[in-house]
Amino acid sequence: MVRTILVSTLIACAAAAETRLSNDSAKSGGYLSAYTLATGQPYTDAVLSECAIARGRQNEPAVAVDPRDLRVLIGSSNDYCGVYAGSPRGNFVPNGPIWLGYYRSENGGATFQSSLVPGYPGDASPFAALAQIRTASSGDPVIAWDNYGRVFMGSESSGDPAGTAKTFGDVWVATYDNPEGESGRTLDDGKRYRGTVTVGNGSSAPNLLGKFNDKTAIEADRTGSACDGSVYFAWTRYSGNGNVSTYFVRSMDHGQTFSKPIKVNQNFSNFDEQDPEISVTGNGHVYVNFSQQVGDRVNVAYARSTNCGATFEPPRVAATFSRYEAIDVAAPAPVPTKAVDDPLFESDESLGSLNRDCGDFDSACQSGYTFFRRVSSPRATADQRDRAHEYVYVVIDANKPGSLVPTGTTYGTVGTGTGSQTAAYFFRYDGATGAATTPVLLDDQPVGHQWFPDVSVDQGVVHVAWYDSRNDPAYSTARPIGNDASGQATPALDVYAAISFDGGASFAGRTRLTSRTQFPNWEQFSNRAVPFNGDYLWVTSIGSFAYAVWTDYRNVVPGTDPRDTTNDGNDVKQCRTLTSTGWTGDQCPHDGGIDQNIYGDLAP
Repeated sequence: MVRTILVSTLIACAAAAETRLSNDSAKSGGYLSAYTLATGQPYTDAVLSECAIARGRQNEPAVAVDPRDLRVLIGSSNDYCGVYAGSPRGNFVPNGPIWLGYYRSENGGATFQSSLVPGYPGDASPFAALAQIRTASSGDPVIAWDNYGRVFMGSESSGDPAGTAKTFGDVWVATYDNPEGESGRTLDDGKRYRGTVTVGNGSSAPNLLGKFNDKTAIEADRTGSACDGSVYFAWTRYSGNGNVSTYFVRSMDHGQTFSKPIKVNQNFSNFDEQDPEISVTGNGHVYVNFSQQVGDRVNVAYARSTNCGATFEPPRVAATFSRYEAIDVAAPAPVPTKAVDDPLFESDESLGSLNRDCGDFDSACQSGYTFFRRVSSPRATADQRDRAHEYVYVVIDANKPGSLVPTGTTYGTVGTGTGSQTAAYFFRYDGATGAATTPVLLDDQPVGHQWFPDVSVDQGVVHVAWYDSRNDPAYSTARPIGNDASGQATPALDVYAAISFDGGASFAGRTRLTSRTQFPNWEQFSNRAVPFNGDYLWVTSIGSFAYAVWTDYRNVVPGTDPRDTTNDGNDVKQCRTLTSTGWTGDQCPHDGGIDQNIYGDLAP
């Protein structure tokens, strides 16, 4: 059955190159409500109407293919399409939500219908009451399918609907099923919204202080074992006192209820720990991977559960890499106007006097470069159909040995003033024995940075995808992605993918998925002063079928920012007139300056 669907899907989708998932444009189809998608009954509201024409921002995409029917894919992202809902043209005001997109394909990724997960502020559909959440915004989407037509979508939350400075920091899981039940037509899998459950509460402190939950992960057991059908969710908890920990919950009733959170890294270390990943091996054992940021290195650590996530063994370190993080010395300049177009955007997460991303005004850096944040970030998965092994497959972006150089500026990836070539690595560890393979480069290239790789494995076939800057005409280990020596913008972003048929021992079929190298540093955030590429891309697979999604800039309309005298090529269309007292009005969010999107394609 799976092989038949696979062959027919590949034939039907041969021309599905670079498909747009976030159709927030009248020319690309707009957004439908989840209620209309599931029932056929009409419903709309101000947020959905705005999303139909917004040409807004989307980043941090996720995607997952239905294991019962390869024609069905569900994607998501941090979706800003509703931010200007209800604003009069000529004086746009950011009163709407940043929310989780729900992008549905029923033809193997050839086309997607865009929607939003219910429960957003302004949702008055019959589904809204099923969302038991408290938030004005959400992000960090993650997706997983079970074997019974259900798809689960996880998120972190921030923002008080009442408009205060509180950030709730909750995490939640939404469930969709087949309207006809488990035996229904598989093309309808994951189509009907069933509700959202809050699985961890933050402390409602102002400005991300107190207890704030972030960096989400999700997986469902599809092994047929005693744990089959279980849903697992993990996240990083940040505390105002500086403690960072990994927490975990499980659902044994298909996402209706979840257990109390447990701390996975109990008594392990006091290092900065984040980036949880959940893997389920073929025998039903659960692995929670997380990274330990330890000075100039990053440990890939994991904890194992052999009882369906009820308890976990003490964590272990699987491998250690040379850690990078793009940073620069902050050099904030006065902001010509206090107008804000995305007040909930966490732009740079400043590290004292250092910035993790750089742009203009209060986001400016001493080097004069413009760049988005990026840091070593491992991803992990397992082959749930492999009954013979307890393998967990890991990819990570890290410094390439021998590539460290002085930058001659305050910019660096290994502290300020030291740059490097960052590359994507793969290794596999055996959870039963603790043995790990020697890390290998996914695609050893003499030039270009590789960042934010992802991995998917099924039936022994390993699929990987990553961002890549090998086609940057001004590439240098001493400079950020997309900058020449004078800080001028260069095209530098591509997405590549590869496949392995021998468990990751070797990779082949290396393919460029983007047809044109794109500019990655458009200043679209923090009042159009700083870039943000998001913290990941995604690849999903069943057997030899794979589909990858990424943050894309092909639809951006460039322009001139009257506040910015550098003319570095990263300014977007403004449609605003600057006076001594501020902007005369924000007149054109719909005209393409902030048209960041999610695109996807079949991958090797």
